[in-house]
Amino acid sequence: MDSFKVGDKIIYPAQGIGIVEEITEETFDGQSCQILHIRLVESNTLVVIPSQSAAEIGLRKPISQKQVTSFFQFFKDCQVDISADWKDRYKENFDLMKSGQLKDIAIVYKTLYFLSQDKPLSFREKKMLEKARELIVSELAASSLLCPKKISQRLDHILADSLKVLKADREF
Repeated sequence: MDSFKVGDKIIYPAQGIGIVEEITEETFDGQSCQILHIRLVESNTLVVIPSQSAAEIGLRKPISQKQVTSFFQFFKDCQVDISADWKDRYKENFDLMKSGQLKDIAIVYKTLYFLSQDKPLSFREKKMLEKARELIVSELAASSLLCPKKISQRLDHILADSLKVLKADREF
């Protein structure tokens, strides 16, 4: 498990970037427990979590700057399936988003993006597409020297290239 300290940026699954503002010791039923006070950047919400629950919740540190390049390569190369029934697809995408893992979120984003090029997304899927993009951009911005605009442009470029390949493959 990651051990967190005050000032650390963390990833809170499905919520995005948070910053550890304070770590306190509290006693419950005679047991001493560390409590993390995390401020979610996007909503400015304060979340209070027992540190022993951090792993179960899926709290983690953002990817490293070195991992950003390999993430873009993964995003370019990962294959997605847009043929599933919408109920199955929504549940699968929901579970991937809930994992909080950047690669899982990338799969959701790419899947929904490709699907949106074929047909209109449902309201829920549109929201999920927007949230996936937001989570990817915010984590990559926190992990690299790239600004959110540059990250968005790079994601768009990768998606455009991947879409060309997908369309070319369908013509055969």
